[in-house]
Amino acid sequence: MREDAALAQELARVLARFETLAVAVSGGVDSLTLATFAHRQGLPLTAIHAVSPAVPAEATARVRNLAEAEGWELVVTGTGEFDDPRYRDNPVDRCYFCKTNLYDRIAGLTERPIASGANLDDLGDYRPGLIAAAERRVVHPMIEAGMTKADVRALARALGLPDIAELPAQPCLASRVETGIAIDAADLAFVETAERRLAPLAKGGTLRCRITHHGVVVELDGAAMEAAEAIGAIAAGLCAGAVRAYAGTRAYRRGAMFVRS
Repeated sequence: MREDAALAQELARVLARFETLAVAVSGGVDSLTLATFAHRQGLPLTAIHAVSPAVPAEATARVRNLAEAEGWELVVTGTGEFDDPRYRDNPVDRCYFCKTNLYDRIAGLTERPIASGANLDDLGDYRPGLIAAAERRVVHPMIEAGMTKADVRALARALGLPDIAELPAQPCLASRVETGIAIDAADLAFVETAERRLAPLAKGGTLRCRITHHGVVVELDGAAMEAAEAIGAIAAGLCAGAVRAYAGTRAYRRGAMFVRS
């Protein structure tokens, strides 16, 4: 991780080539940090946040609150991915169709270049959404600046955003659904409710509520695993109340819902 001043200088150099930007702001640390930094640099920008059943309500509230505090121009829009059967079918490259809908919607709202908050760590993961971004000439200033996730968090702290800096990784709710299970708004609402209920017991560890072919599974790591028994008991009760099969707890594994042939 580089020094804060070097991070800021390199990202400022990358952003200097743009006269304006439309930043796709999801509500996570990356895009919020990018929008905050670019706006404070004096770069005219529009922050565009997309809402859908796959976006937690708390992420939308976070975007609205920071936009008001920082004075961004904010546009909140729907993405339309639930109207796309290719997305709802939940193939292994579902994220491609999600980002296709997202970036096409943003392009219909503004003529400004579209920027994402992707960082270098994203390049080492399975991210078909990056293909959709490349096809639409979406720019990734943090990748160009050579920033990792740790660098992004350091920059957020330097910007005076400690709460944003410490946000856990929080991919969209659809990422909790195993490949081949159709994306359903009711499933996503259950996941959001369950994770909100269980998160306080996780003690800062990672917790994911997964919709699998065998039933609902709660994945835990680190300190969260120490509370597995209590978490499992509550999860089982939530599943019973929603008439869902509960398949227990297990160790967290990133990307566990992507089933590749």
